[in-house]
Amino acid sequence: MRKINITDITLKKLSEDREISLLFREKSAIANCAELLGADAIELPAVKNLREDTIIYKTISQNVQNATLAIPVGFNKEDVASVWECIKDAKNPRLQIELPVSTIQMEYTYHVKQAVMLEKIAELTKEAKAYCKDVEFSAIDATRADVDFLVSAVKEAEANGAGIVTICDNAGVSTPEEVANLVAKVKDAVSIPVYVQVSDRINMGVASAFAAISKGADGIKCAMAGKDVLLTGEFSDAISVCGSQIDAMLELDTTKIHASIDDMLSNINHESYESENTVSEKKKILLDSDSSMAQVANAAEVLGYELSDSDIGNVYKTLMQVCEKKGAVGLKEFEALIASSAMQAPSTYHFETYTTTSSNVASSMSQVTLKCNDEIICGVSNGEGPIDSAFRAIEQCIGHHYELDDFQVQSVTEGKEALGSALVRLRNNGKLYSGNGTSTDIVAASIRAYINALNKIVFEEA
Repeated sequence: MRKINITDITLKKLSEDREISLLFREKSAIANCAELLGADAIELPAVKNLREDTIIYKTISQNVQNATLAIPVGFNKEDVASVWECIKDAKNPRLQIELPVSTIQMEYTYHVKQAVMLEKIAELTKEAKAYCKDVEFSAIDATRADVDFLVSAVKEAEANGAGIVTICDNAGVSTPEEVANLVAKVKDAVSIPVYVQVSDRINMGVASAFAAISKGADGIKCAMAGKDVLLTGEFSDAISVCGSQIDAMLELDTTKIHASIDDMLSNINHESYESENTVSEKKKILLDSDSSMAQVANAAEVLGYELSDSDIGNVYKTLMQVCEKKGAVGLKEFEALIASSAMQAPSTYHFETYTTTSSNVASSMSQVTLKCNDEIICGVSNGEGPIDSAFRAIEQCIGHHYELDDFQVQSVTEGKEALGSALVRLRNNGKLYSGNGTSTDIVAASIRAYINALNKIVFEEA
């Protein structure tokens, strides 16, 4: 039977699906799992942060010994050299030229016509070939392209040194028959291997892959996890049962696939695979000791903070200290780190005392006393509960209302005399300012957190 080459695109797919970058250990776990299962090639995501990605990809290159390691070179000739630096030490490196071939993508995304795109394909393929003997051209929207131009594009790639061409269905609405017909036309046009990346958006991924193989496809791209993608486990199971009908076989370790993938997923933030409608990007935040400063800054930006370089450095330093003790931090813990580490402002307002009355049959009443520049300020207000009335009393003291974006309370220690921690996020002119406070009295902790955030606002405005 004919062997079908398998390219694992898990790393690339998950990086595209997530707003927050995968952690270094997560990327390593994915690459190691793909290598363990026997994938013929592993695709890396496009380089976004050159300095950071170079370090990560060089490490992965040293670990991957059997599979080919592939990476896209981008749209500019000048980027090829820097991308090559990321994987040049790999045992089997591959440079990928990934370009659109449909009219709408060429003209509206890249602002070029067909003739210019053919020139770009030739230019990038030649440049990549100068660095690496293994070059792949991938038509990322082949199923939406004019067939004659697609054929011209793959011929141009082959003529300039490409050793593989890939047909991609990024729209995800093609039937198996349409994918098969496209494969047949491309196979007739070139003498090099033809790979296919199908979509499972309409639950036809396995059927489309089978149809492509029946028309001569030499390789299939699939992922161990991800959205709208042909899953490695499902495709392997289908080939095991029905592969003889299309004279195809895989050299994957089928006995390890499901167990290995489950083990790999256990090392990755599970929330990243849930529906975009049910999991917000904020909930995907998970940082550990391998996180870079750029990832910390990105996570803070997703939460709505605009931190200075010095604040990012302070948060990063604190994060590393915490991760030494507990491994990783999630959303709430990261916000607490920002509150305690970022923009440490001098205390314009000092919390002196508070008094509150609370009942289940009447609104609460609070009196808060602050000190500002040796002046004692007192505010009294009612509200829905002691904390709400205390916050309103603070507003009376300062004569200003700030939008309360978020308020969190949690215990730090156990027992009847537990230490409570409060986190307050205030919004002023579109920017977020967070403060935290701790006390055995949760109302006092909340007031301290509010004052902490307030002092940051006053300090920046001054």
